[in-house]
Amino acid sequence: MNWINNVVRPKIRSLIYPKPAVPENLWVKCPETGEMVFHRDLEANQWVVPNSGYHMRMAPNRRLELLFDDGVYETIALPHVVQDPLKFRDEKRYSDRLKDAKAKTGREDAVLVGAGRLETVPVVAAVQDFDFMGGSLGMAAGEAIITGAETALVRNAPFILFTASGGARMQEGILSLMQMPRTTVAVEMLKEAGLPYIVVLTNPTMGGVTASYAMLGDIQIAEPGALIGFAGPRVIEQTIREKLPEGFQRAEYLLEHGMVDMVVHRHELRATLARLVRLLGHEGAVVAADEAAPLAAE
Repeated sequence: MNWINNVVRPKIRSLIYPKPAVPENLWVKCPETGEMVFHRDLEANQWVVPNSGYHMRMAPNRRLELLFDDGVYETIALPHVVQDPLKFRDEKRYSDRLKDAKAKTGREDAVLVGAGRLETVPVVAAVQDFDFMGGSLGMAAGEAIITGAETALVRNAPFILFTASGGARMQEGILSLMQMPRTTVAVEMLKEAGLPYIVVLTNPTMGGVTASYAMLGDIQIAEPGALIGFAGPRVIEQTIREKLPEGFQRAEYLLEHGMVDMVVHRHELRATLARLVRLLGHEGAVVAADEAAPLAAE
């Protein structure tokens, strides 16, 4: 009788009344404090943990929605590049890694470029996606940054870049490193045209990205707590065999030492960017609200 009560009946009950499925991402853990935050609350708070203020990573399309007026923007088509030029393989084929990254993010590569209006000012913006192979800089990402800069030139608009990257993409070797001077040339084209180029450094921005276009902005903004540098702190400590200062390579440390111009909370970022775009404005950049033509949603 105990066997029927303890085993058979619960089995039958579970078949008739199955437990409701609970999404895996219903709760999100703060990496800094360990606090568990309800997913919807975190999303409503622009992916900033309410109590600790920790800035979590955001999807590129969400970044653009928060940046542009009414969340409306036009996705800029990006050129196609050779997917695996070196036929690279380590523990896994590079082509397979790309397939996995595309399936995970739903994107072709690590950079999304969009155009829209920021408080009626036409703006072109690019966002790096750290979830796509660590936001690494390869041929496709390099072409995306260059396309974003060229689009800003054609439209006579400021260019805003949100960085998030571990550095160059090793699977593309020298072809990846070539994107550093190529993107630098694209930035110089913007400056020669007198167009504002604003960089928002998010967590983390490292390696070859920091050594090229990420540190060439007219204004360098960092999100609170963002890790920004070339080599990681542990690598530096092992190399110089000295203990690094507290908060080394974090946004606040870089602000104190003149490497960035300001550290801005995500809730204040849009207003700050709009103000900077107007302060750095050029002839024809500011469009009256009644003249602002609506753009197609993504």
